[in-house]
Amino acid sequence: MLSKTLSFTILGIEAFLVEIEVDLTLGLPGIIIVGLPDSSIKESRERIRSALKNCGFQLPMKKITINLAPADLKKEGSGFDLAIAIALLAGMEILPRENLYKKAFLGELALDGRIKGTKGILPAVIKAKELNLEEIIIPFENLKEASLIKDFKIIGVKHLREITDYLRGEYFPKTPHFEIETSFYEKYEVDFVEVLGQELAKRAFEVAVAGGHNILMIGPPGTGKTMLAQRIPTILPPMSHEEVLETTKIYSVAGLLTPETPFVFTRPFRNPHFAISEAGMIGGGSYPKPGEVSLAHNGVLFLDEFPEFRRDVIEALRQPLEDGKVTITRAHYTVTYPSKFMLICAMNPCRCGYFGHPTKPCQCSFQEIKKYRTKLSGPIIDRIDIHLEIPSVDLKNLIKTDTKTSLDSKSIREKVIKARKIQEKRYGSPFKINARLKPKEIKKYCVLDLGAQEFLEKASEKFHFSARSLHKILKVSRTIADLEDCEIILKHHIAEAIQYRILEKPLLWEN
Repeated sequence: MLSKTLSFTILGIEAFLVEIEVDLTLGLPGIIIVGLPDSSIKESRERIRSALKNCGFQLPMKKITINLAPADLKKEGSGFDLAIAIALLAGMEILPRENLYKKAFLGELALDGRIKGTKGILPAVIKAKELNLEEIIIPFENLKEASLIKDFKIIGVKHLREITDYLRGEYFPKTPHFEIETSFYEKYEVDFVEVLGQELAKRAFEVAVAGGHNILMIGPPGTGKTMLAQRIPTILPPMSHEEVLETTKIYSVAGLLTPETPFVFTRPFRNPHFAISEAGMIGGGSYPKPGEVSLAHNGVLFLDEFPEFRRDVIEALRQPLEDGKVTITRAHYTVTYPSKFMLICAMNPCRCGYFGHPTKPCQCSFQEIKKYRTKLSGPIIDRIDIHLEIPSVDLKNLIKTDTKTSLDSKSIREKVIKARKIQEKRYGSPFKINARLKPKEIKKYCVLDLGAQEFLEKASEKFHFSARSLHKILKVSRTIADLEDCEIILKHHIAEAIQYRILEKPLLWEN
């Protein structure tokens, strides 16, 4: 007897429909699963056998062939358990086979028949809605995550018995209504007002966040580089529903959502250790998974001790920084992950950390300083919009500084949101920001007055800016002008943007 059900497999962050065919025929009793299943799917034979037995269903003494179509697409994960079990019961004529092809099933089976949560639920629900299926049946544990999708029938179940009774028309599970509370996610324990004596750095971060610009901090230990970076989330604008959906989708595929945190409502802040591998940073693996650059999508990727990262890891950042996505190609698959993030890097001026320090002598030779700095290649430096020096703060001034005179995160965030709204109005899209302008758009939107143009030409001759560096200066200038609600870029906007390119001025750093 042949029966069919539907489920989904995940490749990248997209769900692909999988048709599960079960055929029960005379022959040597046993279960054979074909269609490029991974080891977790092959092991589902024993989970399903025990779950059915403990729910009162006995598998017949027949040869059972299970095909996962399309057969040339690799499948992974334990989420196929439920769909296979339903197809088996339909093939045994315990469940009606009519209309099963209009429903999709996802979930892992426990040995006693309980339905456990699985990853990748959100993209599967999105795909089921796009395919105009009648409904999707998922673990109750994943119901909150799936509730982000409106106007589509989603059934959450806790036990296999619930599903069999529901498909027979003997039980109708109640779907609870989840109120999505966003106010909880807006509370932070840190604030920019706590950063004392670094007003220039705070201004640079205000500019960086307002335009979505990447930033590199250079300064000795203990000057507040990490402290500044950790407070970035407190001044980022709130996420739109589309951004919440896209970011949650990535975390769902990565298996990082929990019943307590089923959504991603705050912009991600990722801070990987410098020992991370290229696959960990970019993504990949035998079964592809998103890396840190994708987990930071719509948020911030903070790389502390930037030169200590492996050279291949640093150079692998080129594509996501330039394109806002990363494409991973292997022998058996090609996947593309979104990776539009704000890169925040921190580094010391030299290996010992005290080159240029007013009181502590540097222990490094000129060759060691040069070697340390050349760990960052020119193409990577070019892709970072703002290079910022974080000087040491005098302890006496730090003690005397009054926090009441310093801007707090709320005030900075209001300025950032205002500048982002100006950009949204100009570009006609909430997702288009100054940092993502293309060369043709730079020419159209970054209009300079005569004084600013002459000043930029002189600075370019003096510091030998590359074409990419020049574009970065113009985009940062555009953001500075937006913070002042000025449509034309003026001379002082260009001057401030050039001030944020200290690595273009080697005379400030080399003897």
